[in-house]
Amino acid sequence: MTVRLRLAHTCDLDPAELGAARALLDEAFGGDFSDDDWDHGLGGMHALVQDGRGLAAHGSVVMRRIRHQGRWLRTGYVEAVAVRPDARRTGLGGRVMGELERVIDRAYDLGALSASEEGALLYAARGWQQWGGQVHVLSPDGIARLEEEEGGVWLRPALAGPLDHGGELVFDWRDGDVT
Repeated sequence: MTVRLRLAHTCDLDPAELGAARALLDEAFGGDFSDDDWDHGLGGMHALVQDGRGLAAHGSVVMRRIRHQGRWLRTGYVEAVAVRPDARRTGLGGRVMGELERVIDRAYDLGALSASEEGALLYAARGWQQWGGQVHVLSPDGIARLEEEEGGVWLRPALAGPLDHGGELVFDWRDGDVT
């Protein structure tokens, strides 16, 4: 079976491709993929893997800002990573991440994502580092700590180089889940 990987910006995906990606995410997350989650994955670069049955895997990287040690870092934030259930454990998630990491390494100060326990296995195997410091958000009411997100944030130092893991991260604000 031929597997084809494509990297494209949201603006280059037609409505059918976007619909297929949303359907894949809804299926992969068992209906627990909200409209806000979908919105978070738009406006950046998408890695899409097609096989003989259609869209088999998807992930995107969008720009966000994260403050660390007084500096706002241009961050490639990974969103909407999923593999069709019948195609899991075949390396497609790694192929998607490889393309997204290439974008991050060449275009951003930092890569970041929020991982489930299951997803963390993939990211750790690819060299992503679990953030051990505090996590905050710059909310409409000021900076607020997100203790429930601590331990679930993973980073990929890119152009910014190493980070102080004893420090804190301050995420930019967005609707829905912040991280």
